[in-house]
Amino acid sequence: MALPPTIPTSFIPQSASAAARRFRTDFVGAFGFFGYSVLGVIFALAIGVFFYGRILAATQVSKDTELAKAEATIDSATVLGFVRLRDRLNLSTTLLGNHVAFSGFFKLIETILPTTVRFTSLHLAVDDAKKVKLDGSGVAKSFNALAVASTEFAADGLIKEAVFSNIVINKDDSVSFALSAMIDPNLIAFLPSSAIPSAFATSTASTTISL
Repeated sequence: MALPPTIPTSFIPQSASAAARRFRTDFVGAFGFFGYSVLGVIFALAIGVFFYGRILAATQVSKDTELAKAEATIDSATVLGFVRLRDRLNLSTTLLGNHVAFSGFFKLIETILPTTVRFTSLHLAVDDAKKVKLDGSGVAKSFNALAVASTEFAADGLIKEAVFSNIVINKDDSVSFALSAMIDPNLIAFLPSSAIPSAFATSTASTTISL
């Protein structure tokens, strides 16, 4: 039986090495294409960074020019005036923070102290830690009146750690005493809106007042 003319009567089989060479050729070509693509992207980025740097440099020059013009329009006398005003305000704040006003203390004493108890001397001292110590002496009409004063001090809470000592009963049955206590710093804090009698106000850290 004769073979159809479309079927070859002979052929040479291809070896495996030829197929491997074709695969390596295709792989190298794909890798080369990828490498050139990456190189192109890097080159484009480099160009973009270069032009962006030029734009930033031009912007910096423009801003420096504007800043120089703005500085040239500033009046040095005006700046000096603002600096002096700031210094005065800071100094005023410091002075007010360290100022001592005794009006609140005397108002409290007037409110809680029985009328039968009076002080003959008072000494208030403020230390560096802003703690206020009270030392004083006085006379009570009776021992019961002095006990009432002690109870009022304990109940109020602004005059703390009150200790009555040197208690002496006089010939007229009145009681002399000495007082030592700590005062809440807020009680003598300066308030600009408060009216402070000049006889009761002082800016020193220690004062002695005789009544």
